[in-house]
Amino acid sequence: MRFFASPAASVVTRPWLDTVALWLLRRYFFPSSRLWAMSRAAEGDLDHFLEAAGSARLSSRQLQKLQQVISDFERRRLKAFMVEQLWHDYLFGSAPVALERLLIAEEMRLDARTAYNVMRRQFLPFRGLLQTSVRMSPPTPRDVMERFGQQGERVDEAFELPAVFPQVERSRSIPVPCGEDFWLRFPSPSPVMGDMAYARVHQPRGVKNPPTLIFGHGICVEFDHYHNLVDEVAGLTARGIRVIRPEAPWHGRRVLPGHFGGEQLLSTAPTGMFDFLSAQHKEWGVLIDWSRATSSGPVAIGGSSLGAQTAKSIAMRATSWPQNLRPDALFVLIHTRHIAQTALDSALSDIWNLSGALREAGWHRNLAEEWLLRLDPTGQPCMPPESIISITGSEDNVTRAVSANEQLDHWGVPDANRFSYRRGHFTIPLSMLREAAPLDRLREVLQECV
Repeated sequence: MRFFASPAASVVTRPWLDTVALWLLRRYFFPSSRLWAMSRAAEGDLDHFLEAAGSARLSSRQLQKLQQVISDFERRRLKAFMVEQLWHDYLFGSAPVALERLLIAEEMRLDARTAYNVMRRQFLPFRGLLQTSVRMSPPTPRDVMERFGQQGERVDEAFELPAVFPQVERSRSIPVPCGEDFWLRFPSPSPVMGDMAYARVHQPRGVKNPPTLIFGHGICVEFDHYHNLVDEVAGLTARGIRVIRPEAPWHGRRVLPGHFGGEQLLSTAPTGMFDFLSAQHKEWGVLIDWSRATSSGPVAIGGSSLGAQTAKSIAMRATSWPQNLRPDALFVLIHTRHIAQTALDSALSDIWNLSGALREAGWHRNLAEEWLLRLDPTGQPCMPPESIISITGSEDNVTRAVSANEQLDHWGVPDANRFSYRRGHFTIPLSMLREAAPLDRLREVLQECV
């Protein structure tokens, strides 16, 4: 964080780094994540792990090394799980807890979870065991049509808000340099999820009724489970803005057994994408409602990459929501007009081989695109164009700026609210640690909303 906020980072945050990042994702991150997920499912059992790996043959020395890695992984997994339980007891429990213990519990949680997550690299010598770096199990076209209708006529039903929102529980607070942090949790209103939704809140110090930004993360990003992970909007709390960071379905605390963060969204496409987005709509509706109940300041929604696509979808669907649930502003980084473009035609889709997996499940290209396009509403957002802020990269080959700008043109977003940099999908978030103009503009927009 300190390095990327420094002037020296300008040498690194160039398009060449995006090329390196994509190569690392293809060659290391996704293969090691799949093996990491297989080890989660194996729970320390080497035979179970090898059964999932298929017909690969290893020498006795390789088997010995693999057993050592799996055993080490299991110790770290159990330690992270036990520390997480202690953290829940301290942060959400009813018994009094001294501040020193809260701080220690949070530090222990991040230590244990980071160690657990970075175990991925220990599996790199065994990536030859894999046929694919994402466990694909897409539904057939018939499955999707039976659920959502032949022409997708039941898709909108999945995005309807519940009649009654669940009760939101707030954790104890811990002090941070610009204020205090705490967590929210509540049962997900999505019947598909059936789990607890979480969000981390960054509360500015000394600000009565602060404006709020609900900011979503990208796919496979587990921001609340690593030490010193880059935070694109870290500067907002110092500007007096409360930031809520929802933990997306199938990420972080919500990862399904035998998967890594975000994998379920890919492996069950297109159904998984509908389930993911519809759950996000319901859960963000709860967070907007909580924000209105705890501050009279305006509420913005936004995000980076998939989080930005979520925010834009909500901004359009919220035109039919009750007035108090309609966000006042939109703040989106590295986004595109249609999720289908990223799923089928981006540098990441080449890594995931989503098109090939869908084809094997009976989806021809036009049919897959037709259904994925239904993920995105086509109307105007609920906020005026002057309250929409966009940050794009001209070298982004994951969420292309040309497509994003077509949508911004359609919405009538003024040039003063469009920030474009000669960077790519991964260097835009890194450079946001030094770029003050978009954050300052958001503060101005929220002040104008009062």
